[in-house]
Amino acid sequence: MNTRGTIITIIVLVIVIAIGWVIWAGPRTNDRNQILVPPTYVPPQQSSTTTPVSTTVQYKNTQYGFIVDLPQSWTGYTVVNSTWKGDPINGQANAIATSGPMISLRNPAWTSANPYQDIPIMIFTLDQWQRMQDEQFHIGAAPINPSELGRNSRYVCALPARYNFAYPAGVEEVQKILDGKPLKTFNP
Repeated sequence: MNTRGTIITIIVLVIVIAIGWVIWAGPRTNDRNQILVPPTYVPPQQSSTTTPVSTTVQYKNTQYGFIVDLPQSWTGYTVVNSTWKGDPINGQANAIATSGPMISLRNPAWTSANPYQDIPIMIFTLDQWQRMQDEQFHIGAAPINPSELGRNSRYVCALPARYNFAYPAGVEEVQKILDGKPLKTFNP
């Protein structure tokens, strides 16, 4: 290969590496590539009751009727409130079919420099859940719907599709927590 060909190859390689770096190091967004609502931090609601073994920390939400058991290492977690949005399937530009609250439980080790995986919980009314199942609206670009974590007589708690798509630190721990089915519901 001649010198000019080598120089061109090196330049192309440097450009490809630079583009890859920008993509990898760029801003992180949710699984729909959009920031829905600036998060609001509220102090966690912890139940005064603990399990007999006392190995868990609880988040209790009396408004929507659910409890999440977290490992002791999550003591001091924070709650981030935001909103999910459902877009109409019929293709209307910028129309919002529906929306609802999303409550994310945030690991106490989370920092802006080293974010940990949150446990996001989408709240649907029973009607919204059925309308989504009936394909009257969709949430995000994922080809699958959120998965149900639990329900009571008024609400369905669900995990967003591809919630862990960015694969941040702590994603394995959150998956292990979710595998243990930590969410229990009650009627608010």
